[in-house]
Amino acid sequence: MEDGTAGLAVTIGARVRQARQSRRWTLDQLADVAGVSRRMVVNVEQGAVNPSVGTLLRISDALGVGLPSLVEPSGPRPLSVTRRGEGAVLWRSESGGRGVLVAGTEKPDVVELWDWTLGAGDTHVSEAHTAGTKELVQVQQGSITITVGDHSVSLEAGDAVAFGGDVAHSYGNPGTQEARFSLAVFEPGVGSGRRSEVHDG
Repeated sequence: MEDGTAGLAVTIGARVRQARQSRRWTLDQLADVAGVSRRMVVNVEQGAVNPSVGTLLRISDALGVGLPSLVEPSGPRPLSVTRRGEGAVLWRSESGGRGVLVAGTEKPDVVELWDWTLGAGDTHVSEAHTAGTKELVQVQQGSITITVGDHSVSLEAGDAVAFGGDVAHSYGNPGTQEARFSLAVFEPGVGSGRRSEVHDG
């Protein structure tokens, strides 16, 4: 792992461990509720892996905290500023694609703001999020194809789309040039106990 990635993994691990211990859960209990292996939970808590976005979402949902709480500086602040280049890189591709969580709100109604770059030919596939999740996308550069369930739409720079994130979906760049888009994700009721399923973002 690169230094920045390793530092983020250690931060995430410490926060997962703290949240798990505050619930008085064992490693096995968290693994069971999150639907991941015990080994994965151990590796995440030790900062030994750079887990996928989906794994982080499963764990944060199981713990009843929003994904932003695992990666952003802690403590109440009137303003939460993320400077250019300071976002949490939670997805990378071999062709230079990156999914960067740049801002987020606290539970129960969590909003995440992402800056995504897809290299030529990149695709990021997401399982269905929890019920009620909504997503907004606006293309900043290039073109992308978004598939939501059985529906696909191609978007060019300046285009935007809104859709329910509680069905399987994907973002793809079928072109030969890099594409970039902003993504906002709204997840209602995090930690309220009414979330019926976990998701993979």
